[in-house]
Amino acid sequence: MRKLSSIRKCRSCCCCSGAEADCLRTTSEYKVMAEPRMSSIDGKLAEEFAVPSHVEEVKEKMTAFATLHAAAGRGVVLITSGGTKVPLESRTVRFLDNFSSGRRGSCSAEYFIDSGYAVIFLHRHRSLYPYTRMFSTMNMLDALTFRSGEGAARDSGDVVVNQQVLPNIAKVLKRYQEVKEGGLLLPIEFSTLSEYLHLLKAAAQSLNTIGAKAMFYLAAAVSDFYIPASEMPEHKIQSSNGPLQLSLNMVPKILSPLVKDWAPQAFVISFKLETDATILLDKARRALDTYRHQAVVANVLDSRRGYVVVVTRESKAELILSEQDMRNEVDIEERIVSNLTLAHNKFISQQGG
Repeated sequence: MRKLSSIRKCRSCCCCSGAEADCLRTTSEYKVMAEPRMSSIDGKLAEEFAVPSHVEEVKEKMTAFATLHAAAGRGVVLITSGGTKVPLESRTVRFLDNFSSGRRGSCSAEYFIDSGYAVIFLHRHRSLYPYTRMFSTMNMLDALTFRSGEGAARDSGDVVVNQQVLPNIAKVLKRYQEVKEGGLLLPIEFSTLSEYLHLLKAAAQSLNTIGAKAMFYLAAAVSDFYIPASEMPEHKIQSSNGPLQLSLNMVPKILSPLVKDWAPQAFVISFKLETDATILLDKARRALDTYRHQAVVANVLDSRRGYVVVVTRESKAELILSEQDMRNEVDIEERIVSNLTLAHNKFISQQGG
């Protein structure tokens, strides 16, 4: 029987884990802040994690997006969402994964946009996506009816949506089109851990151009362990070779260089998920002391949909959904976003932005 040694599933962002701002800056003013500092971790990222071929192209898009919206008076939030895949082979057949669906990140993106932010949505391929997330469990074809035309036009008829099967689809579609037309959502996909790490670094350097108006909402569930590219077998691991034992390295803590070097003026939120409620607050406060960022959204696995604590160095805010809220399908993400946007506005004013 095969043994996967030193492997556990990460459920929180442990390795990296709408109000508009008052001040308008010109594009040239933002470029003054555009030089992130080098970090001691940069060399390790380049050596041990394969660099995506499109990272520079994506970085340019994120920089342009952030600069445009900040100059228009908006805050810009980078939301990470979904889990990361850790390949066991270069030509990947097998990999390690976790259960994260991206629900919190995709839901939060909608509320940040409603609060006046522009959103860079750094999400796992095929994880839940803003606006379409609420229909993810439905077979879309069951909601569609084809009405064929007459004669030669029989194959070019109309497709009609059954709004009983897709409740609120008209409202959601209208809002999505408004967001798309306003250019308020920039989706960026990742799949593997390497892609995630390099794209997060690129995002941090891009958002560094807008200083305190940048927010990082690090909700992705990032793996704790990985196999360095230099140690990974090229081809599929053969079962005929017998039992498999793996030794995995610890993923470097990306939160530290992000806060200190890549985007030192930004407002940064990490997430902490535990199964033991008695250690939750202590772990959240320890993270703040270690990384010196602005907030931790802490929750317990069994109650994460209805109870979270937003912890800062000065405060602790418990956000709770009542039974009535649950029946009314209130999202706790709405309250998380409301709490954090107020904190971000205060942060901006304190930074003189």
